[in-house]
Amino acid sequence: MILPLEKEKRYTYSDYLQWDDEVRYEIIDGVPYAMGSPSSTHQRISRKLTKHIDTFLDGKPCELFYAPYDVRLNFDTFDDIVVQPDLLVVCDKSKIDKNSYNGVPDLIIEIVSPSTASMDRVRKYHLYRRAKVKEYWIIDPDNKTVSFYTLKDDEYVSDAFGENDKLTSKVLEGFVVDLTEVFGVMVENEATDK
Repeated sequence: MILPLEKEKRYTYSDYLQWDDEVRYEIIDGVPYAMGSPSSTHQRISRKLTKHIDTFLDGKPCELFYAPYDVRLNFDTFDDIVVQPDLLVVCDKSKIDKNSYNGVPDLIIEIVSPSTASMDRVRKYHLYRRAKVKEYWIIDPDNKTVSFYTLKDDEYVSDAFGENDKLTSKVLEGFVVDLTEVFGVMVENEATDK
C-alpha cells in the first residue's frame, strides 16, 4: 500500500518508522521517494560485489552493509534524510545501531536501473557530495560502466571504468575489483532471463 503523503510536509525518520513496510521509501531533504524492486541483473551485480568486498574486509576494521539498510545521513540535526544504498562500507562502527547507520558511510555503491538513473546520478550524487561520502560508485549495468567519485576538498573528482577495467578503491586501501567478473554475471545468465 502506498501512503497518501502530504505534499507540503517535511518528513523525518520518525515518520518513516510509522510507514508500512510493503513499500520501501527513501527520504531526501524531507521528501519521500518510493523505491521499486531491483531487477535480476541488479541482484547479480550486487551479490558479486558483496562477495568481493566482504572477503576483502574480513579481519579489517570496516564493515559492509547492503540494502535494505537505513542510512540516516543527518540524524543529529533534522533527521530528514534516510537512504538505502545498494552497498555501503562503514569504518566508524560506533554509528551502527540496531536498525540503521547514523552518519556518513565511507563508501556508497548504487546500481542504476532506468527508473533510478536520474536519482542516482543527480539527486544522490549531490546529496552524497554534500554529506561528504568519501567514495561513491554508480554502476550502470546497461552500459557496463562504473562512474567513480572520490571526495577532494569537498568536491567529487570523477573517473570512469568500463567492463574490461580493474577498479581500485581509494578508500579501501588495497581493494581492486575486476569489472569483467562483475559484469560477467550478466552474460552468464542472459539465457535464463528470457
